[in-house]
Amino acid sequence: MDLKLQKALNKQINMEFYSSYLYMSMSAECETLELNGFANWFLVQSQEEQTHGMKIYKYLVQKGVEIELESIKKPENGFKSTLAMMKASLEHEELMSRSFNELSDLAMELRDHSTYNFLQWFVNEQIEEEATTGNLLTKVKRAGSNDSLIYMLDRELESRTFIDETAN
Repeated sequence: MDLKLQKALNKQINMEFYSSYLYMSMSAECETLELNGFANWFLVQSQEEQTHGMKIYKYLVQKGVEIELESIKKPENGFKSTLAMMKASLEHEELMSRSFNELSDLAMELRDHSTYNFLQWFVNEQIEEEATTGNLLTKVKRAGSNDSLIYMLDRELESRTFIDETAN
C-alpha cells in the first residue's frame, strides 16, 4: 500500500476515536442535564465510532501496514442545548463524510482497488449517519424550547441500542 494512503488511513483511525470522544462528551453533558435518552443516543454514537476505528485498524493490520496511533485531542464540550449538540453532530458527520470521500479519491488515484472497495462501506455508512443525525436535528428544532416535546423525544431515544455493524 502506498505510504501516502497508509498515513491517511492511520489519520482516519485517529479521527474515528476523536469522534467517539466527542460523542462521549456529548453523552456526559446530556447526563448532567438529566436527558438520559439523548445521553444514550450519543453513547451509542460513541460506540459506533470506536468500531469504525477498529475496522480500519484491522484492515491495515491485515494488509501488513504499520499502525501509527496519535494523541486524541480533547473533544469540544460546553454545549448550551440539545439543539447545539445536534447541530455540531451533523457538522461532524459531514466532516467525516468528506474525509471518507477524500480517502476514496486517494485510493482510486493510487489505483488501490482493494482499499477503495473497503472504503465504500464507510462512504455508504456516512449516508445513514448524516440522515439519522439530520432527522434528529429536525425533531429537536421542531421541539424548540418546549420542554414537554424535548422530554418526549428524550424518552424515544432511550430505546436505541448498539449494534456492531462492522461485524458484517
